Amino acid sequence: MILGFNRGARGRAAGLRTTILVGLAASLSMIQANLLLTVDGKGSTSFIQMDLMRLPLGILTGVGFIGGGTILKKGDLVTGVTTAATLWLITVIGLCLGGGQLVLGCVGTAIGVVTLSVLKWVDVRIPRLHRATLTIGGAADVSVIEALPTLIEPLHYHARFQERRGGGTSTDVEYAFEVYWRRPENSRPPVDLLRLLEQHYVIKSFDLTTQNAGQT
Repeated sequence: MILGFNRGARGRAAGLRTTILVGLAASLSMIQANLLLTVDGKGSTSFIQMDLMRLPLGILTGVGFIGGGTILKKGDLVTGVTTAATLWLITVIGLCLGGGQLVLGCVGTAIGVVTLSVLKWVDVRIPRLHRATLTIGGAADVSVIEALPTLIEPLHYHARFQERRGGGTSTDVEYAFEVYWRRPENSRPPVDLLRLLEQHYVIKSFDLTTQNAGQT
């Protein structure tokens, strides 16, 4: 949970709930293996020896491919990570129930439900880093490289110059910036920023690149 809080606050796709679900699934797998150790071995009338790890490992590997199909990436936006972790957790819970560890499976289910529902209320309120790529146009004027970050700083936005496009004497030069700010996920869009920029510059594009934008 601590590691997930750190990742979520930094705007990463694998945040609070995803990290908890992955850790829970791994813990349940090892607990179940330990509980099944008493039935391991080879009977006197058996031609085979039981290998506890082959079946769950094979199932988890297969579900890993399914989970990978639920993760989508569009530019720098990543979606479906929590869904993939949920599929993995459900698989481990199924292994627990199928292996006869009914209490363990029910406890894992309860923790998973709390993680996905109750902790979502906490997750969306964690102040996290958001990023966007801003491109403005106008006449060639290198002073904009310092003026724009100073302009938006009172609104708690920060900008880092990336590149300049166009000729040195052109009247249609473009300046690209990386804009970043820290707010909860459920906060309002940066309308205040766009309104301020429109008063001073011509906005060519404003593309959100925050990785946690699609974490559901």
